[in-house]
Amino acid sequence: MSKIMITGNKGENVRSDCLVTMEITESGGIQLEVISKVSVLYGDSIAEEAKKILAFYGINNAKIKIEDSGALSAVISARIEAAIRKLIDTDKEYLPEFLKENEYHTKKERYRRSRLYLPGNTPKLALNAGIHKPDGIILDLEDSVSPEKKFEASILVRNMLRKVNFYGAERAVRINQLPAGLDDLEHIVPHNVNLILIPKTESAEQIKNVNDRINLIKSDKKLNNDIWLMPIIESALGVINSYQIACCENVVALAIGLEDYTADIGTQRTNDGTESFFARSQIVNSAKAAKIQAIDSVFSDINDMEALKQNVLASKALGFNGMGCIHPRQIVVIHKYYAPDALEIEKAKKIVDAYHEAQEKGLGVVALGSKMIDAPVVKRALQTLEMAESGGSE
Repeated sequence: MSKIMITGNKGENVRSDCLVTMEITESGGIQLEVISKVSVLYGDSIAEEAKKILAFYGINNAKIKIEDSGALSAVISARIEAAIRKLIDTDKEYLPEFLKENEYHTKKERYRRSRLYLPGNTPKLALNAGIHKPDGIILDLEDSVSPEKKFEASILVRNMLRKVNFYGAERAVRINQLPAGLDDLEHIVPHNVNLILIPKTESAEQIKNVNDRINLIKSDKKLNNDIWLMPIIESALGVINSYQIACCENVVALAIGLEDYTADIGTQRTNDGTESFFARSQIVNSAKAAKIQAIDSVFSDINDMEALKQNVLASKALGFNGMGCIHPRQIVVIHKYYAPDALEIEKAKKIVDAYHEAQEKGLGVVALGSKMIDAPVVKRALQTLEMAESGGSE
């Protein structure tokens, strides 16, 4: 008896996706059915794409039904490919053309005030996420994806990295908890991912393992672009080891995940954050000692903007540079209240003025009053003024 494979999603609230039901048969040729509200306009093109993919994999006999809910071609092809690769033993990839707008890379020091999490197996949320101007868009392969859907999600995320316009946001993926997450790298490293988030990190050895696998893939694919890492600390052990983790190669920021951390220490997360004060302070100190960014946890109440504001102000006061978000409406608040205030701007101007004055006088040392100023301080001051001039946005 032949095996039937089902990939994708359908339902009343499903948009920009499709459900593919596929069975490889011994004879009968390709028996294809397309069900779509836009069949008159796109039915033929969906059918042609399906036949093209089947031919790419050398499949001549199959029954395939595509129930379309407005999916883009890259989504449909991901769903069909996932079904095929679950039915036959192959590593071949059917890759959509790479969007030229996504060929950019990101720098170690770029703003990371907001990182918008999007479920990796729900394409409708990713298609226009960039228009909300988050600093980073994270396609999530971990907690938001059920275990039985993780393989097809990895193919969908690969296609979204290639085909969805991120509008300049840092292109990020949260992989699965190690060691399973190492296999996720095969699907994302070759497709210009800028940043990889590593969940539940507890040791520097884990980061080394990620770097080693990335380097192997880059060598095999002849890639030379930077791929940055953001370990997420989500346990008591991770907090204790956070400085060693922060010092690892390619790590540009250290994040904390408070839902798992509070569960690990046996308490409940609260808005005032008393139970996580030590952990958050430790993450900030570890990050700043390693000269990287410190990134706070997400704020889960998407309807309470005042509580979000107070959370951001408290986060900034602790020394965090940004935080995660789970809804686009949170981005504006996060950017506004992580932006430099009047005192920060005034101090930055004094530092930059002192730097320029020293340069004009040919002095090798920059001083502000009785305090010596080194190059990293001047660089941070310039970044503060840049952020202020742009109204808190890049």
